[in-house]
Amino acid sequence: MDESSWFVQLTAVHFTKAGFATCAIDHQGHGFSEGLVAHIPDIDPVVDDCISFFNSFRELHGPSLPSFLYGESLGGAIALLITLRRDGSRPWDGLVLSGAMCGVSAKFKPPWPLEHFLPLVAAVVPTWRVIPTRSFPEVSYKEEWKRRLAKASPRRPLQRPRAATARSNLRVCDELQARFEEVDVSFLLIVHGGGDVVCDPASVEDLYRRAASKDKTLRIYPGMWHQLVGEPEEKVELVFGEIVEWLRTRAERAAARYGGGGGSCC
Repeated sequence: MDESSWFVQLTAVHFTKAGFATCAIDHQGHGFSEGLVAHIPDIDPVVDDCISFFNSFRELHGPSLPSFLYGESLGGAIALLITLRRDGSRPWDGLVLSGAMCGVSAKFKPPWPLEHFLPLVAAVVPTWRVIPTRSFPEVSYKEEWKRRLAKASPRRPLQRPRAATARSNLRVCDELQARFEEVDVSFLLIVHGGGDVVCDPASVEDLYRRAASKDKTLRIYPGMWHQLVGEPEEKVELVFGEIVEWLRTRAERAAARYGGGGGSCC
């Protein structure tokens, strides 16, 4: 098993053991996907791929089976964009965002002069690893052995972010922040580490306030870092125990509307 997928696979296995039909995707620039590692100059093709993949998975199950999206970090931003696409696909019943990239922390952004000229740099040398930031595993995984595992991955981007990717991420955050009021999934759960210095906790608090979802829950865990799965085991069990309980409750409510039962989590 490749370490780059280890934590994602553990999360998927955890949801499966809880009784959910679960699937996951290595999107462009990550995991076993082809192409340059951590090179996403345009988020739209990634969103298109995810919609196609998740829809094909949902087609394996009856339309009465409730379905939920779960996304971490950049995956959380992608999950939000999927629900905002309005492309005629069957709506999602709920959305779980873990450390979602709705806003990049000022502690992780490139310095102001470079951020100002980033569009030019991205246009001229899009794959250049020019952006000086703090090491992602060092500020994301609190447990040392998990940090070492993340660093050992041959597919984990440890070097500086590519210019076009950094520019794309900032543009995604800007787009999402302008559209928070459009987020109207039936059930919304936001979990975030209060000590996250990668994705700004204040941005998800703003999402929570502005989202149109009628049933929305925000959980900021004081002192926890960006990757909640990178916390000590007792804290991981606390966070994911609350996520699973939330999913079960909302799946039952959605199933009652459909006249069916159970729930799927993608």
